[in-house]
Amino acid sequence: MENPNGVMMQFFHWYKAPDGTLWNELKEQAGSLKEAGFTALWLPPAYKGNAGGYDVGYSVYDMYDLGEFDQKGSMRTKYGTRDELLAAVKAAKESGLQLYWDLVLNHRMGGDAEEEFTATPCGSDNRHKKLGEPRTIKAYTHFTFPGRKKKYSEMEWHWWHFTATDHDGNHPDSHDVLLFEGKEFASGVDMEKGSFDFLMGCDVDVKHPEVIDETKRWGEWFVDTVELDGVRFDAVKHVEAGFFPDWLSHVRNYAKRRIFAVGEYWSYDIDALHHFISVTNGDVALFDAPLHLNFSEASKSGNDFDMSRIFENTLVKNEPVLAVTIVANHDTQPLQALESVVEEWFKPLAYALILLRRDGYPCVFYADYYGAKYEDVGRDGNTYPIEITCHKKAIDELLGARRTHAFGEQFDYFDHKNTVGWTRMGTEEHPGGLAVVLSNGDTGTKRMQTALPKHAFYDLTGNVVEVIETDKDGWAEFKCAAGSVSVWLPV
Repeated sequence: MENPNGVMMQFFHWYKAPDGTLWNELKEQAGSLKEAGFTALWLPPAYKGNAGGYDVGYSVYDMYDLGEFDQKGSMRTKYGTRDELLAAVKAAKESGLQLYWDLVLNHRMGGDAEEEFTATPCGSDNRHKKLGEPRTIKAYTHFTFPGRKKKYSEMEWHWWHFTATDHDGNHPDSHDVLLFEGKEFASGVDMEKGSFDFLMGCDVDVKHPEVIDETKRWGEWFVDTVELDGVRFDAVKHVEAGFFPDWLSHVRNYAKRRIFAVGEYWSYDIDALHHFISVTNGDVALFDAPLHLNFSEASKSGNDFDMSRIFENTLVKNEPVLAVTIVANHDTQPLQALESVVEEWFKPLAYALILLRRDGYPCVFYADYYGAKYEDVGRDGNTYPIEITCHKKAIDELLGARRTHAFGEQFDYFDHKNTVGWTRMGTEEHPGGLAVVLSNGDTGTKRMQTALPKHAFYDLTGNVVEVIETDKDGWAEFKCAAGSVSVWLPV
């Protein structure tokens, strides 16, 4: 994060309509997003997935197909054509936005032809448990990309470029994880299931020399094509950790500039996050999943949740420079695989907690900013309609306060179960500072010190209408309404 008060937006959600319009929307919205206070956008996987124009992007098929080739039933991706993508990139860069691209390097899906080879069945819950002798399997591991006809890259992928899969054409009813001959599960991954190396599809062997070379070549091509400012690594807990710094170093050297990187290590175990940071030498920031969990639990618990402990066991508390703080994302939204809902009433409080504090690199979720309506099948087999509230007005207010007043020293007043607050003292360049107070219970007050003695403050949110004046030492009793947040700025 080059800008100390930078803010990124995740500019998509899982259920965005598959109508090929996202790149055009980005082109149209870039200027207003920059004006609102966003400095970077996290964009979805840009390349063709197994489901073609319907694929969110995580079922990776061809990383060189950015909506240019007739493959998997469509020319465009879910988000548009290559030309529309490049036009959106141009508009975003002209607006001064940085672009972080979602990269899925863990697996491939939708191979073009089957291959036969030997593999050993392993337990889906314990990858180190062998369930039988090696056997001949048949799997779609040959990727020829016929629609691209070797443009940009001549490499075809074969079974030896992967480590495992969970499909055997010779035994279609089997759902075992199948470890390929001569391969082993990685040790530098999350230890859930013995080794969480395999996630889905054809698991990429990131230690294979041809895979390493091809992935680095693709990185160079992608930098040249989309003006890469940063990357969001998908599913880093499933990939040999040392792969990321090596790839990142290569691409940074090629680009001759610093490229930001954040990884999705979705674990609520803070020690697991610290371990990843250690083995990658702090080269890759991480999303603060434990903080999201605290937000979710707080939103569901009402005034029973102890707000003075909202930052306990979080990455932003322990590794603030490497924490990307979020309220929600495409995986946690309702009906998704990692569903973990933050209730709507709490979202303004949660966004204040990530946007107006000194630590962390905050990320706003598209569906929270614009709202979203969709329906899908839940885990119980029933279909549910979902509506996510548009919080654009509240988030824009917080972004404005961050851009103008969230500077300088920070003093915390997290000394009450339900009502907490903090102040920022401002700087010479950004004087005045601010005071924030929020409550998950009744109307609350918090006596806090500001940098401005005998000065009037008003509540930006309008939740409290009266003006409050500080005493000769800058102290005042700042208020907030029940179950809300108030952001006090100097008049």
